[in-house]
Amino acid sequence: MNASTMARTAYSAASQGSARTPRSTEYALLAKVTALLKETDRHDALAFPALAQAIEQNRKLWLRFALDVAHPDNELPRDLRARIFYLYEIVQQHSARVLAHRADTGLLVDINRAVMRGLAGQGGGS
Repeated sequence: MNASTMARTAYSAASQGSARTPRSTEYALLAKVTALLKETDRHDALAFPALAQAIEQNRKLWLRFALDVAHPDNELPRDLRARIFYLYEIVQQHSARVLAHRADTGLLVDINRAVMRGLAGQGGGS
């Protein structure tokens, strides 16, 4: 099972009734969570619950990606699988910093955008 299949299962509402390709589904999920991260990253205590929810959605998506690339039947090249898993680890660590008010979501947004560029076939370091 690949990441897009797992993501579609976990986020079925995002792809329900659509004729998306696996890459476009992954792109759409990343775009949605990236927009949430940008929207909710305010230095306002009242906005924190929305930020925490956006962080959790991003973490869950990256966990799905990590589980997929760790699976022995994954067909992606080993180097790419390792890089995706490494990004998952960075996302988890940086998310904890954001939730502890020691960082903003900029790095998370940058990672997601880089992967989105790769999914769109534009390259850009992912």
